[in-house]
Amino acid sequence: MSKKHPVVAVTGSSGAGTTTVKRAFEHIFEREGIRAAVVEGDSYHRYDRNEMKQKMAEEHLSHFGPQANRFDKLEELFKTYGETGGGQKRYYLHSPEEADEHNGRLGTDKQPGEFTPWEELPSGTDLLFYEGLHGLVKTDEDDVASHVDLGVGVVPIVNLEWIQKIHRDSAERGYSAEAIVDTILRRMPDYINHITPQFSRTDINFQRVSTVDTSHPFIARDIPTPDESFVVIRFKDPKKFNTNFEYLLSMIQNSFMSRRNTIVVPGGKMGFAMEIILGPIIEHMMDEAKT
Repeated sequence: MSKKHPVVAVTGSSGAGTTTVKRAFEHIFEREGIRAAVVEGDSYHRYDRNEMKQKMAEEHLSHFGPQANRFDKLEELFKTYGETGGGQKRYYLHSPEEADEHNGRLGTDKQPGEFTPWEELPSGTDLLFYEGLHGLVKTDEDDVASHVDLGVGVVPIVNLEWIQKIHRDSAERGYSAEAIVDTILRRMPDYINHITPQFSRTDINFQRVSTVDTSHPFIARDIPTPDESFVVIRFKDPKKFNTNFEYLLSMIQNSFMSRRNTIVVPGGKMGFAMEIILGPIIEHMMDEAKT
């Protein structure tokens, strides 16, 4: 961990909704004039798209587990950034548009589904921001979590997470419902062993809980809307960031405390709640970095 070069990690499963948290942080960074080095979790997969397809055909492998990821490189990045404010990253090219952008920047000829070459982070950044599957992962060989200054988990109840994943993969990637279910089943052991344990290491968890029936997620026609849900926000140690629950309750209409370290807010207020909770924390981290 580092006061001078803080590392912020947002972690959540595929389809969990980490993009919402990323957007809240982007608003905070822009408002506070913070220059962040942004790192995407997909960039630390071990195999490109074609290699991963071959590996999955040969052995029981998933993107959730250590065999398919470079936890060593991710730990190295977090450690190096905390010590020096530098480090190396690369990009996983999801689409032709991303491939065109980075090929033009780097003078390469990479295709969608491949990685760009490793490159140095921009110099002079204020903090490192990671968003992906493994921001607080820990194994016998690698301990990424030990280098994180602020860990945020995005954890919808599992049926809601599956509904979101099924709809996203179907609409954006053209996968059939059967293929998505097969992926969920294949990933389950790694989900249990390497994804869920991270949420006991996070400083704050945002868990969306629907108020409509999601008991059979594989036939659900629609994703429950924000207004059809609540968000349970759990603080591991409220004293660490001087969390003022009285202030939060006054700012977020219809919110309430369910435990001494847990506040519940309407689903439609999730983005707002993230900004008023995380904004002061980031501001405090930046003040400490300057001292």
